[in-house]
Amino acid sequence: MTSRPPRESLAQILGGRRGAIDASIPPAAFVLGWLIAGQSIAWGAGVAIGVAVVLGGYRVARGDKARAVVVSLAAVIAAALIALHTGRAEDFFLIQLLSNVASALLWAASIVIRWPLLGVVVGLVIGQKTRWRRDPELLRAYSRASWVWVFLQYTLRVVVYGSLWWSGQVVALGIARTVLSWPLVAVTVAVSGWVLYHTLPPEHPGLRVVEENGDPSDSEPDGLPRT
Repeated sequence: MTSRPPRESLAQILGGRRGAIDASIPPAAFVLGWLIAGQSIAWGAGVAIGVAVVLGGYRVARGDKARAVVVSLAAVIAAALIALHTGRAEDFFLIQLLSNVASALLWAASIVIRWPLLGVVVGLVIGQKTRWRRDPELLRAYSRASWVWVFLQYTLRVVVYGSLWWSGQVVALGIARTVLSWPLVAVTVAVSGWVLYHTLPPEHPGLRVVEENGDPSDSEPDGLPRT
């Protein structure tokens, strides 16, 4: 009897540290420019956009996809324009706050309709697409693990960002934006991975079970809604 290969960790599959770190640099630059220039939103916005352009150019030169760089730069420009329009430095972080509200609702809804987004993301990354839904044990595990993302990542960010934004704590928002980027993502991946693998029975081969079994069937598992 051949032994099964060890299960892959969720951190190995998802990665993403570089993108999370990159996303926290322009907000930090905004706060720094805002402080140095005597709380000038215009200077903070200019510094943030300048840093985003330099960072984007570096990433393109390193071979990153230009579309992802453009989207990141557009988000920084939009945040800067909002702060300039309202005259409130804390509004530079408003898009980040609203995006986390939307993410929390979207992830929660995906679990309710039995299409947990963690499964969708991992399935795309490892090339399984949506075939993982044929395995009821994987579906249940992805659903439980997705709740970790709803509460530990997105809801926590909403509470922290929302309270700091409401009270106008610009410097604290910049710090929170950094702390709640890659460090929080790393914790979320670790905890959701633990939940996922402890939900699966010990004999379950892991995330690639559909491919390893070679099941060509397109039928859904018993008890699952057909879509």
